[in-house]
Amino acid sequence: MLNILIIVVHLMASGLMMLFILLHAGRGGGLSDMFGGASGGSMAGSTVVERNLDRITVATAIVFGFTTVLLALRLKT
Repeated sequence: MLNILIIVVHLMASGLMMLFILLHAGRGGGLSDMFGGASGGSMAGSTVVERNLDRITVATAIVFGFTTVLLALRLKT
C-alpha cells in the first residue's frame, strides 16, 4: 500500500516537474512567452513570477529525487 502511494506521488512530481521546466523562459523565448512571460532584456529572470517558478521547480525536483530513492530502497529485491 505504501509503495502505491509513493508511486503516485512520484508520478505527480515527474509530471509537474516537466510542466514547470517547460514554463521557464529560455534564451530564445519558449513556452513561458506564450503565457505572458517576460520578453527578455535586463528584467528577464528577475521577476517575482520567475523566482517563484524557480523555487517551485526546485521543491518539485527535491520531492522527485526523494521518491526515487524511496522507491529504489523499497523495491529492491
